[in-house]
Amino acid sequence: MLTLQNDTIKINVKSLGAELCSIFHKEHQLEYMWQAGPEWTKHSPLLFPIVGQLSDNYFNYQNKRYELPRHGFAREKFFSLIEQESNRLVFRLSHDEETIKVYPFYFNLEVEYALQDDKVIVSYLVENTDKGNLYFSIGAHPAFKVPLYDEEKYNDYKLLFDDKISDDLWPLKNGLIGEKAIPYLMQQKEVPLTKELFSNDALVFKNFGSSSIEIKSKNHTHGIKFNLHNAPYLGLWAAKGANFICIEPWHGIADSVNSDHDLISKEGIISLVPNDVFAYKYSIQVF
Repeated sequence: MLTLQNDTIKINVKSLGAELCSIFHKEHQLEYMWQAGPEWTKHSPLLFPIVGQLSDNYFNYQNKRYELPRHGFAREKFFSLIEQESNRLVFRLSHDEETIKVYPFYFNLEVEYALQDDKVIVSYLVENTDKGNLYFSIGAHPAFKVPLYDEEKYNDYKLLFDDKISDDLWPLKNGLIGEKAIPYLMQQKEVPLTKELFSNDALVFKNFGSSSIEIKSKNHTHGIKFNLHNAPYLGLWAAKGANFICIEPWHGIADSVNSDHDLISKEGIISLVPNDVFAYKYSIQVF
C-alpha cells in the first residue's frame, strides 16, 4: 500500500490493480471511500481491456476465440510503480505471457494519481506497442461511502447533477445491455439514493447529460463532487444492501444481448494505431 498526501487529504493506493483504496480528509476526519466488506470486496477497480460483461465471456478476433471475465484482467494484475513524487504516483501495467493468452495485444497501461488541494485527479494512458491496431475499452469503478457518518441513513443522501437532464436508461439482462432503452431521467437535477435503486443491477446511461455528479447529504455540507470529463458512458451501481455508491465513467460498455462476439465491431471499443496513445482523466473532490 502506497500513501500520498498533502495538507488537506491523504490517499492510499495498492499495487494490485493500481487500486485507489482510501480518500481521507484530514480536517474533517472523514473517510470517503468504501472500505470493502462482505457485500463487495473492492474499492475502486480499474476496468481494462473491456468494460462490463462479454456475451458468454468471450470475444472473437482474427478467427480466434478469447475468453475474458467481466471487466477484464487489469484489476487482478500487479502494476509497477514507475514514478513517485510528493503529489503524484504513476503505475504501469504491460502485456505479458498471461495477458497474451486471453488478449492478443501488446500495450502499456499507465495510471496516475495526483493531489491538488482537496481533489484527487486520476489519469489513464493507454499506449499501443503492437504492430497492428489495439482494440480496448477502459473504465473506472470507484465506490464511495454512503452514509459518511454511522448515525445517518443511506436515504439521507442524493445524487446532484450540474444541470437538469433527461436521459434514457439501458437495462441490463444477465449483465448484458438490453435491446431497448427506457425513459428514466425527466428534466431532473437530482436522484434520491435508496437501497432499492440498484435492485436490478447497475443503472447504465449513454451520452450522460451532466459533466459532474455530487453526492450530498441532507444533514451536513460534506460530500463528493465527481467530474466525469466527457466519458461517453456512465454506470451507477451498489451491491445489494451495501453502504456505498459507485460512480463509473466508462470508455466502453458491456456487450448487448444481440452481440456477435466480434471485438472490432463491439460498441464502445477504442481503436489505436501503432505507437498511438489514448488519455483520459477524471477527478474526485471531497469537502
